[in-house]
Amino acid sequence: MGQSCGNDDSRRGRRDRELPTFLTGTTLTFLKPRLKRLLYPVAALLARTGVTANQVTLASLAGSIAVGSVLCAFPDRPALFGILPTWVLVRTACASLDGTLAVEFGQKSRLGGVLNETGDILSEIALFLPLMFISSCTVAKGSIVIALVVLSEFAGLAGLAFGDRRRVEGPLGKADRSFVLSIGGAAAFLGFLPNPTWPASLALCIGAALTGWNRLCMVVKN
Repeated sequence: MGQSCGNDDSRRGRRDRELPTFLTGTTLTFLKPRLKRLLYPVAALLARTGVTANQVTLASLAGSIAVGSVLCAFPDRPALFGILPTWVLVRTACASLDGTLAVEFGQKSRLGGVLNETGDILSEIALFLPLMFISSCTVAKGSIVIALVVLSEFAGLAGLAFGDRRRVEGPLGKADRSFVLSIGGAAAFLGFLPNPTWPASLALCIGAALTGWNRLCMVVKN
């Protein structure tokens, strides 16, 4: 039995060495508890008035699709892109509110989990798309960035499939991508878009790829 335990420890040690992680920190770790405390009174008010977590999630998704659609339809009007940083703040608040309503006010459900994960992915696609139309970024570059972001989120969900928790490692987690969206919208609004865009696209691709890798590594390790 002692030999078996020793073998297990040896295998675990080899596995950990074979699966290195990089820059796993994310701003979500810093922001989430603070935002939750700040918005708790709003969540309590929503709960008293009968607003549910799922309604907040759907409202956030609808808003993201609406904002993304407007910006895609009018990419030649940079003033409209001032909406993007503002909406990102609203969406971040909605994400905190629906989580608080679900956990603290007994509204957690499987449907809510599906809506939350699906809504996050669809919202980010809708909000990243307009940035492809206002710069020299090609559709191919933008599509690769979006695809890697989506894959990194699927990697996070793999933890649930294998009995682990939802993985949220960085370096390009949800809160970090919100920061990127805000910077992109502000840059478009002020007319300070980078040219060429490939360094920014490459950085986002690397960040998303590392995020997916880190999350898969944590799933395997745990």
